[in-house]
Amino acid sequence: MRTFLIALLLAMPAAASNSTGPAPQFQLPARGGKQITLGQFKGQVVMINFWATWCGPCRQEMPLLEGIYKKYKPMGFTMIGVNVEPDSKAAEEWLAKQSPVSFPVAFDTDSKVSKLYKVNGMPNSVIIDRKGNVRLLHRGYKPGDENAYLDQIRALVRE
Repeated sequence: MRTFLIALLLAMPAAASNSTGPAPQFQLPARGGKQITLGQFKGQVVMINFWATWCGPCRQEMPLLEGIYKKYKPMGFTMIGVNVEPDSKAAEEWLAKQSPVSFPVAFDTDSKVSKLYKVNGMPNSVIIDRKGNVRLLHRGYKPGDENAYLDQIRALVRE
């Protein structure tokens, strides 16, 4: 059954929608034993990317997200990777084997934050403006979707 659900979610087309309203606040454990809160990035443009190690599009997207993070970080942008698996050990191992990911990665092992953001498939990205409002929800990933992220990020870092 799980395999069927995963296949169904991965087959869903990517979709983006503009949204408004305050981004739900959260606190999660992060790599290195730290805690991440959305509030610590107040005043920045934030992209939250919900992902899992078993998700092929997530793995494909990760190096692109790293490039976006490095390029726009000096302009007041940050990326937060939120792994949604019940066991963060798998994510830690996968990240250790991959090319370095320098943006913060948090672990939503009980899916509370995923539910706050209405995540229903992988990957799922949310872009938040400097005032803390959700500006873009993007579900799924296919090559080229990063251009939608970049358009939104470029506009928001200029605001």
